Amino acid sequence: MKGLVCLLLLLETFVCVIQHQVDGGLNENEISQQLRSEDGRQNPPQTDTLRDEASTDSQQNYHLFFTDIHAALRELTATVTEQKANIRALETRLSEQQTFILEEINKKNDEMSNLTLSQVELRKENRDREIDFSASLMQSGSQDIGPFTTEITLTYRKVFTNIGNAYNPITGVFTAPLKGAYMFRVSVFGVGPTHAAASIYKNGEHLVSADAKQAKDYLNSSNGVVLILEVGDVVYVRLWSGNRIYDSYNSHNTFSGFLLFPLREQEICRM
Repeated sequence: MKGLVCLLLLLETFVCVIQHQVDGGLNENEISQQLRSEDGRQNPPQTDTLRDEASTDSQQNYHLFFTDIHAALRELTATVTEQKANIRALETRLSEQQTFILEEINKKNDEMSNLTLSQVELRKENRDREIDFSASLMQSGSQDIGPFTTEITLTYRKVFTNIGNAYNPITGVFTAPLKGAYMFRVSVFGVGPTHAAASIYKNGEHLVSADAKQAKDYLNSSNGVVLILEVGDVVYVRLWSGNRIYDSYNSHNTFSGFLLFPLREQEICRM
């Protein structure tokens, strides 16, 4: 509506100007000024109001914009702070796990070292436990031994095994290097009618005998015993007086022994 009124006013002014030119006339400048003057009267200037409104809108937009930025920054700061806390917690957990792993590795290393030491000690102990021997009378040829008027200690010179070197083939005596349980065995062989008999002795004590009696032909017998020996105890075989044995390269007469297992003091007490 306002636009229509303005249009009517402009047309009226234009008609007046034309009429004025017809009547005596205005130049083009005067007409332009008059048109601008009329337009000014009908549409007074609103520049200040518009400027104020624009300024107000701009300030409001500016305030809203920076308010949003501050809120976003606060949210971002909170997120960063939370992430830093999480990172510190993870670093702490990682450090604890590393410490735990290192401790476990050290424990395993210690266990391996102890196991290695135990293996070395066990091997040494096993070597110490490796005690056995076996021997026969004649190294070569054949021969009757006996009879004698008294018992004699037999020397078994043909050594088959002598692990630990506890048996002496020169004296025929076994000397215990380790406290423990030992197994000993003796075999005799002869030709009748003379008896063939021999006994195992420990530290001068008679223990068991292998005795064969027959009017003719070959005689043979064997026997064995398990003994508890202390370090330094001696075991040997003695031929009975008046008895005779025969040996050759076939090794008919033998004396053997070996360690069954070592013993500690308390184990001997229980026995």
